[in-house]
Amino acid sequence: MALAAAILVTGCTVGPDYRGAPEVATDALRAGATYAHAGDGIAAHTPGVARWWTTLGDAQLTALIDEAIAHSPDIRAAQAKVRQSRASLRNHQADLLPKAGVDLATLRTRSPDLSLLGGDGSSSGGGRGPLDLYVAGFDASWEIDLFGGTRRAVEAASADADAASEDLADAHVQLAADVAQAYVALRDQQARLSLVRDSARLEGEMLALTRQRRAGGVASELDVERLVTQVEQTQSHVLPLEADVIESLDQLALLTGRAPGTLDTELKAPKALPSVPKTVAVGDPSALLQARPDIRAAERRLASQNAQIGVQTANWFPKLSIMGELGYSALDPGHLVRKDNFSWMTMPRLQWNALDFGRVQAGVDGAKAGRDQAQAKYESAVLTALRDADVALARYGHQRENVYLLRSVEASAARAAALTRQRYRAGTASTLDWLDAERTRFSAEQDRVAGDAQLLKTFVTLQKALGLGWQVDTTTG
Repeated sequence: MALAAAILVTGCTVGPDYRGAPEVATDALRAGATYAHAGDGIAAHTPGVARWWTTLGDAQLTALIDEAIAHSPDIRAAQAKVRQSRASLRNHQADLLPKAGVDLATLRTRSPDLSLLGGDGSSSGGGRGPLDLYVAGFDASWEIDLFGGTRRAVEAASADADAASEDLADAHVQLAADVAQAYVALRDQQARLSLVRDSARLEGEMLALTRQRRAGGVASELDVERLVTQVEQTQSHVLPLEADVIESLDQLALLTGRAPGTLDTELKAPKALPSVPKTVAVGDPSALLQARPDIRAAERRLASQNAQIGVQTANWFPKLSIMGELGYSALDPGHLVRKDNFSWMTMPRLQWNALDFGRVQAGVDGAKAGRDQAQAKYESAVLTALRDADVALARYGHQRENVYLLRSVEASAARAAALTRQRYRAGTASTLDWLDAERTRFSAEQDRVAGDAQLLKTFVTLQKALGLGWQVDTTTG
């Protein structure tokens, strides 16, 4: 007991102490380093971690993301995992403390009367009557953590609980990005559907005018057939786009924890695409280590696996446990608590698996391999995050420049189509000239809408790559 007390005071804990995550990509993550492909409109100051979508200025998008975070089954599953891991941590912490319990029991038995047994072992009479025994007691046990195996288990469970919390934050990041991407896709499809319908309506008017001119002898049957073909080609784009709109509506319903079709009324009216902010805060590469929940989760799992080495190493050493019991027993329940019926017992117990044929060593080797695997996954998470951020920045910068060009092309095509339409109505331009101008205008408008949508999607991808979109949740404990 004195030896156990001395060991407890000195705090002996076997296994390697956790020294933190290893350094990865030191040049890219050094102080003052910047992203290789950060272009114009990129601010160096560190961004916030939550509610980046509010910078888009779309109240409907904000409401959808808030609803998704509140009702998504994926978020609830991640929250349940946090509660489960914290319960496991409390269970391991309780292993450091004694266990105690109360026993109440009654025993009823009947034994043979040995005095009536014959010489040949056969019974020559009846047995004794039933015997009642009443027992009440208090027992306690305590396995003393001599070499820190239980403390290492608590350390591992604590790191696992932290990792589960980071997984919850990562689920927020993924969900916010998924909702934003689906919302942008919906508004993109609705905008292009409106363009197709407007173009089909205009072409229908021109077809009616051309038929009038054909009746007057100033247009040919070929001109009419060309316009009929153009109208039908334009209308052929309507049904696929309508199907895409339905798919996006159902995807948003799923992400917000609703049944398919429940958002149709709320979101069916077309609405302009949100506008990206003029500047985007991305910070520096080293900020990723703190901003991205998946990196922090990988680091916490590395800490957990490191502690598991100590858990397995502790099996090399003796285990000391102390058990004790206080109680009363009597044949009559009315005499149960008499002094003469009191009993007690203590039993210190020392266990040591001196011969295990390599089982403990196998456990230690397995734990070390698990630590090495977790370290490799951490390094991969850091490198992947750096790659994601750099690629997202490059795509975002290039898409911004592309959108400027697309808007210029659209404006030029719209002016050319208007002039050609005027000339066609005046009879100074052919049907073919008008069709070419309209195709160019329609294509330019479609490209511009698609470009705006792609810019928004690259903006969302950038926020996701930076690990933004999570916030501290105090309701998961």
